Amino acid sequence: MSKPTIIYIGAPEGFEALVETARGAECKHVEAEPAAVSQALAGAHGLLDASMKVRIDDAMIAAAPDLAVISCATTGSDHIARDEADRRGINIHTLREDGELLLGITPAAELSWALVLACARRLPAAAAHTRSGSWVREEFPGTMLNGRTLGLIGCGRLGQWMSRYGAAFGLRVLGHDPYIESWPAGIEQTDLAELVSSSDVISVHVHLSDETRGLLSAELLAGIKPGAIVVNTSRGAIIDEAALLAGLESGRIGAAGLDVLDGEPEIDDHPLINYSRNHDNLIVTPHIGGFSPDAVRVVCRRAAEKIMAKLEI
Repeated sequence: MSKPTIIYIGAPEGFEALVETARGAECKHVEAEPAAVSQALAGAHGLLDASMKVRIDDAMIAAAPDLAVISCATTGSDHIARDEADRRGINIHTLREDGELLLGITPAAELSWALVLACARRLPAAAAHTRSGSWVREEFPGTMLNGRTLGLIGCGRLGQWMSRYGAAFGLRVLGHDPYIESWPAGIEQTDLAELVSSSDVISVHVHLSDETRGLLSAELLAGIKPGAIVVNTSRGAIIDEAALLAGLESGRIGAAGLDVLDGEPEIDDHPLINYSRNHDNLIVTPHIGGFSPDAVRVVCRRAAEKIMAKLEI
């Protein structure tokens, strides 16, 4: 039998990890474009996706007769259609299976905290101000975090890292998470409505599912503490984005830092992107939370091991 083919989408560091791990396979690094992925997938036995930039739809999977396994070097896989994959019994793996490994993977939490600080101190706008040749600090009053309240929606691995960062900055930390059996120390447990109405900073750390889609609803956002900062590095659909935009426009929400948008990566006409072009109280980054070369190598090595196990390499 000839070598099985594994295609890879993502950063070069991840491809290097795949090649080092899957020595018994032919590995191909494919550009993160739908046409290129579709063409390569047609002859592939496995897919390692570390990008999430390309939607893997049912038609792509149906046109890949040898495809047996998809392994995502991410905690989410909502960009992959399930009907055809489930019908054929194609395994779809994510890093949600690797809790112990993820405990030491901190880039997403670090970005979340960076967005908190950037919103609190209006850093992008202040930097743009000095690049223009100006030096008027009175235009950029900052929010002192010490003594304020951080609300965490989701208190798992990333939420617990955020609680540590918050405590180090002198914030009281509230949390809501109905799925945790042993409640973590340092986080005061509360219901979602109380968290939203009491927190100066709200940070989202839950997986996207039927239960969490629209979790931070228009009703909840209507009761948000005036001037609060909202940070989301999880998935865009967890927040009612229209309500978030309305809150930013009205000033009820002081600022938002987003690493995710519903419908990404097709975002050029997204209402929040359009708003961010002319308002400095919204920061949007292109889903970079988990993207650190060090972390990419670790998670892609693990994702590759799952493909090898399935293909019995």
